[in-house]
Amino acid sequence: MIARLGHTYDISNIISLQKANLYENLTDAERKHGFVTTAFSEAQLSALISLQGIFVAEERGDIVGYAMAGSWDFWSPWPIFPYMVSRLGSLNFKGITIAPEKSFQYGPVCISSMYRGTGLFPLLFEEMRREFSTRYPIGVTFINRINERSLAAHIRKLGLSLIDEFEFSGRSYYGLAFDTSVPVLNKQIP
Repeated sequence: MIARLGHTYDISNIISLQKANLYENLTDAERKHGFVTTAFSEAQLSALISLQGIFVAEERGDIVGYAMAGSWDFWSPWPIFPYMVSRLGSLNFKGITIAPEKSFQYGPVCISSMYRGTGLFPLLFEEMRREFSTRYPIGVTFINRINERSLAAHIRKLGLSLIDEFEFSGRSYYGLAFDTSVPVLNKQIP
């Protein structure tokens, strides 16, 4: 199993994995195991790949996970992100006020249901963290409150810190942050 930067030839596999884990395509029982809420188009994925902001996990040629990350400018067309940026100046992480120019948005992340709990999630996150640590000191993400599995995984497996709780468009979210200089993965996945 490897984690690496995504390439344009991965797009169709990313879209397939996204579709299989999209909130609207899952039953209530399936949603309890995690989900993604945003369907990205081929053009959006291609744009993020060109900015080195998509990371994939590959097993025997299959894409079994992905994580996205990018500048606040990249994410600005989605209404939730300008709202989050407007809140950043009032948020602190490790005693530092979070500034948009010194932070980035991490997520969404998606792991194939067959690979959850295998250690793939920290491996994929670590690949993203290493790449973005050269660009920004702080990463920020948000998680829908109803996605309890994702919240638990980000706090327990990755050590992200809860820094915010907010409402947007009738939904409740948690805001989390992490220090990009601190590795989360100490071992390789077999």
